[in-house]
Amino acid sequence: MIFTIKEKKYNFSERTFVMGVVNVTPDSFCDGGKYFKKEDAISHALQLVKEGADFLDIGGESTRPKSVSYGEGATEISFDEELNRVIPVIEELQNLTEIPISIDTYKSKVAEEALKVGATIVNDISGFTFDSEMPKIISKYNATAIVMHIQGTPKTMQMNPNYENVVSEVYSFLESSIEKGKHFGLEQIIIDPGIGFGKNLIHNLTLIQNLTKFKTLNCPIMIGTSNKSFIGQVLNAKIEERKFGTAASVAVSIVNGTNIVRVHNVNEMVQVSKIVDAILIAKEK
Repeated sequence: MIFTIKEKKYNFSERTFVMGVVNVTPDSFCDGGKYFKKEDAISHALQLVKEGADFLDIGGESTRPKSVSYGEGATEISFDEELNRVIPVIEELQNLTEIPISIDTYKSKVAEEALKVGATIVNDISGFTFDSEMPKIISKYNATAIVMHIQGTPKTMQMNPNYENVVSEVYSFLESSIEKGKHFGLEQIIIDPGIGFGKNLIHNLTLIQNLTKFKTLNCPIMIGTSNKSFIGQVLNAKIEERKFGTAASVAVSIVNGTNIVRVHNVNEMVQVSKIVDAILIAKEK
């Protein structure tokens, strides 16, 4: 699986790649508010690059769910507000680093403006289900798509997630997203099972345990377990106490076939990824 992103080739079968999260929001579940100002977001992004991030994922709208842990959840923001948050950051960053920039949005208009100023990846949490124009826009700019599975919306997804078979249902959803993308000529699609997006504890653990089954979709797999509530449930730990739990979930995800890990703590997770990769390569030899 070799993709060309920003004129550089990425062989996703060669090693694990790390995507660093930059939340330009006041209310994200993990670090909301820390990087809300443009200068703070840019400084943080450049620090993540120094720590070894292969990609940067810039998001301007929190998808923090309504739950016991997070209260009422994130507030939906307008198109203009989202643009005002992310475009200045992307515009400046693309002149400061060669690292490919991803725009984390489910709105095609936001994606298009981000692609115009230098983003080369679109990370759509809805897998093309919230905005039917999204695959067309990504194709127009010859960008790479990340399609994620979600059940419900950020406001409703954690109220009562229910599946007959979580692995097969997520697989079918992602298969449909891939077909939509290919219909519009998309050739570079990354899939994400959507840990924490309409899943309970057992759903999340089951998906991580069965990641190898998603290999037959023939797309690189990305997973985002970083500091999420399922780790807090297992460890009875607050968000700031979930780093080691995240490391464990990242390690197992890599063993089970993930190609990209989307994380907040880049320095630590780059180390985890390198060790797991080294062990897997030694096993092959």
